[in-house]
Amino acid sequence: MGKSRKNRVRPNRADPIAKPVKPPSDPELAAVRESRILPVVKDLQSPDIKSRTAAAGAIANIVQDAKCRKLLLREQIVPIVLTETLTDNSIDSRAAGWEILKVLVQEEESDFCVHLYRLDILTAIEHAAKALNETLASTEPPFAKLTKGQQRIVWDMSHSLLVLLSSLALARDEILEAIVANQNIVRFLFRIVATEAVPQAAFEETLSCLMTLSEDNLPLGQAITDDQETRCYDKLLELAAAGGPRSVFVCGVLHNVFASLQWLDHSPGKDGACDAMLVPTLSKALEQPPPSNKANGQADSWAQMMQVALEIVASIGTDLQTALEKGNRPQPGSASKDEEWNGFEEAEKDEDAMDVDEGFGDDKDEEKDEEDEEEEGDEEESDSDDAEFDEADLEKVTGIDSEDDNEDDLDDLPTLRELMNKAIPQLIRLTNIAVDDDNSMAIQGHAISALNNIAWTISCIDFSGGENANIWKAWAPAGKRIWQRTISPILEADSADLQLATQVTSLAWAVARSLNGTTPLSKNEHRKFMSLYQVSKAQQQNTITSDVDDKNKEQQTQEDPFQGLGVKCIGVLGALARDPAPIDINREVGVFLMTLLGSAGEPGVAPADIIQGLNEVFDIYGDEEYTCDAEVFWKDGFFNHLEELQPKLKAVVKGINKRAFEELRIKADEALINLGRFVQYKKKHAPKVKEATE
Repeated sequence: MGKSRKNRVRPNRADPIAKPVKPPSDPELAAVRESRILPVVKDLQSPDIKSRTAAAGAIANIVQDAKCRKLLLREQIVPIVLTETLTDNSIDSRAAGWEILKVLVQEEESDFCVHLYRLDILTAIEHAAKALNETLASTEPPFAKLTKGQQRIVWDMSHSLLVLLSSLALARDEILEAIVANQNIVRFLFRIVATEAVPQAAFEETLSCLMTLSEDNLPLGQAITDDQETRCYDKLLELAAAGGPRSVFVCGVLHNVFASLQWLDHSPGKDGACDAMLVPTLSKALEQPPPSNKANGQADSWAQMMQVALEIVASIGTDLQTALEKGNRPQPGSASKDEEWNGFEEAEKDEDAMDVDEGFGDDKDEEKDEEDEEEEGDEEESDSDDAEFDEADLEKVTGIDSEDDNEDDLDDLPTLRELMNKAIPQLIRLTNIAVDDDNSMAIQGHAISALNNIAWTISCIDFSGGENANIWKAWAPAGKRIWQRTISPILEADSADLQLATQVTSLAWAVARSLNGTTPLSKNEHRKFMSLYQVSKAQQQNTITSDVDDKNKEQQTQEDPFQGLGVKCIGVLGALARDPAPIDINREVGVFLMTLLGSAGEPGVAPADIIQGLNEVFDIYGDEEYTCDAEVFWKDGFFNHLEELQPKLKAVVKGINKRAFEELRIKADEALINLGRFVQYKKKHAPKVKEATE
């Protein structure tokens, strides 16, 4: 009988899953690995607690070096920290482990945060946050009675957790939702807000994290206002009213809460809470002069505070449009206003509708009285659901109800009132600061952006026929000051900074639209925008002719073509030429637009420029009652020019790739259809030119 074979004994069998780490091929990196990385990684897994603690602290220091960081990642430092260091008995080791992860998320791309999330980092954060929350809330012993060393460790760990939470939340929406759904993490954030004597860095990071988490987040907004354990909401209101650097970050959180809960001017929350209560605090912060001593990072801290305040004001300016829309919906069953013409079918809310008669395309006699025009308007409204939708959509931004039209104050729009009275003067001042470093340049840019957002919101309000006279009375002087004290000085400086030129042109477009032909232009100031357009055209030509790689081409394809400098220059010129603008400016702009349309298809002339040019022509010359219709449009032969250009413009539109530029092609097709309708409409109203020439 055969002997049975004995099993082979392998007392130290290798892990079949683990992959051996290959040393780097670069001799320099290999030397660093041997001398600095492998020893500390080995000590980090040592049975001796002192060795582990020392190794964790050493790694927390060297991980900031790019070469060491890459080598540590190759040595699987993340799994080691997650499974061993964060569960160490030594609180110093745990604090160092969180510091290591904090530096990694700060230095690596957002994909690293996704990687951590998939490794279940939130469970570890929840455990640590719960322990820290208990320590801060403890009464035996009270946190204030702990030694300075113990308090320092608590705040260091808290700061690391806060940075991790902010980075994770920014990486993906699903991670943000998971964070907000975790009650222990949310309580930890609320606890820090409610705790006295929090170090500035930890407190600012807490508020920054809450700002990130609370943006467009109804569940967190409700949790903040409903919190009874720490009374986080009351503490935020108290901090906002106290002023100082912290109040700026607090205002950012409260603004997000108000927006998510829809606490607007017409529907305020607790004790009248809305953005109006934040603007004075933010404006006060914007008054702060830069520190005289730029050492110790004081200048950077001041610049950060200013930029955050400006970003919040800009966001309030944008959200103000929602407040106006929510507060000015037409009442059910109310009769719609009689309008001349709602514009073309797909008119967007940020583009003015053509202000001409609604009888467009009707076969009746060309000469009609007001009664016939009203009948035509009724007929067209009944024939088209789209026209009815456009009118209802337009009503959303027409301003306050008719009963308030004669009021000269803005008591029913407190946020707008506070922006005009307190914020805009400070914003204008900051657009004129001396730009001598990166901080001042960033502050100037953010101030222009804030003014831009406010101006665009105002430009969507209908001031025709005396509508919203109280808003117009407050805005007209403010808008003119913005033009004279911000736009004109920057144009006069003739800077070569195209980014600044693009920002200022966007602001000029919004202000000119809102002032509706009453812009306080300096002599030949409109020609500066014509010159800027030529610069943008040359830039476009250089982009086309330059050799760019496929990645850059793909990026250009994804960019919005209607956000370019050229389109904005055309928009400004169109707004400056609208009635009741002087005839000479109207004529000069009209010739510019006709020349632009005639150059369609030429190198450097973007299709978006042509589309915007057509839209401006429709808006400027859409109403035959305007003086410029007879004096410029017909006398200067613009009609014949447009009629002759139709085949050429059609070819340009057909040449736009539908797949690569879907939105651009849609808008181009709409503009082409509208051009045909516009030419047909003007042809039927051609007798106006006869009257003008007689």
